[in-house]
Amino acid sequence: MQRWHSVSEIPTGWGRCVATIGVFDGVHRGHAQIIGEAVKLAAERGVPSVLMTFVPHPSEVVRPGSHPPALTTLARRAELVSDLGIDVFFGLPFTLEFSKLPPAEFVHNTLVESLHASGVIVGENFRFGHKAAGTIETLAGLGRTFGFTTAAAALLTEDQGPISATYVRSCVEAGDVRAAARALGRPHRVDGIVERGDQRGRELGFPTANLRVAPYTALPADGVYAGRVVRLDERGRTVPGAPLGTAAISVGTNPTFEVQNRRIEAFVLDFAGDLYGDQLGVEFVEHLRGMEKYESIEELVTQMHADVRQTREILSAEPS
Repeated sequence: MQRWHSVSEIPTGWGRCVATIGVFDGVHRGHAQIIGEAVKLAAERGVPSVLMTFVPHPSEVVRPGSHPPALTTLARRAELVSDLGIDVFFGLPFTLEFSKLPPAEFVHNTLVESLHASGVIVGENFRFGHKAAGTIETLAGLGRTFGFTTAAAALLTEDQGPISATYVRSCVEAGDVRAAARALGRPHRVDGIVERGDQRGRELGFPTANLRVAPYTALPADGVYAGRVVRLDERGRTVPGAPLGTAAISVGTNPTFEVQNRRIEAFVLDFAGDLYGDQLGVEFVEHLRGMEKYESIEELVTQMHADVRQTREILSAEPS
């Protein structure tokens, strides 16, 4: 899969394509449905499929400080859409000036002049242009003018309503990682770099990888979780065939030791080695318990042993 970071990176002589547009944070099952339709149409027409997203998140540019919790890093998003068959991941820079483009100008400059789109597929709730003035009807009308087809994919809906990034974030924030996984089609994952902590876990017999994550990362509710840890390369991409394995994961402030800042600490079962400076992805499979304060170190260690046993039981029955 190709990756473009600006219009200037579009190859000279670029022909027609089928494009899909959106933030696609999380690349959940609803997104996968939209992307699948774009990939299918591109194959039918014998042209590449292009997924266009925006960097940074538009809300952070238009309303600074309003960036929603991010379900995926940009590197992870690109990896996931590549797995779905997309040929080009286009992370278009989103600036204040860009946000003020009227719908017609956005379409002409980006979809027509730059991408030469022959078809555009978006979700049925897609809005675009200055103050989100453009609708599906606007896009379809401009398509007739400029010579591309437009299709609006229906939102994927289940018992709880439409599957959306907002819904997945609410599940993650509540600690309901099972519900988040059902909507995503895989466990929620948090990526980051292992940094040195206070090494208290090592002293207790449970050395943990302390993960430093990017601002706005969607973290599960405070508590202890069963999950997995995978290795990432220097660009934040999953290293194939090199999982670290099962992990008991703590998210929170560690009240027993009166730690104030929230942390993500993963105890990787049956692993011995140094992970400092490594990039890891931590997957959350099951919520085990809330964050608790224990009266003694002995009580805490007893509970940690129980957490590890429960993690083994859950993950042994879970498909990897």
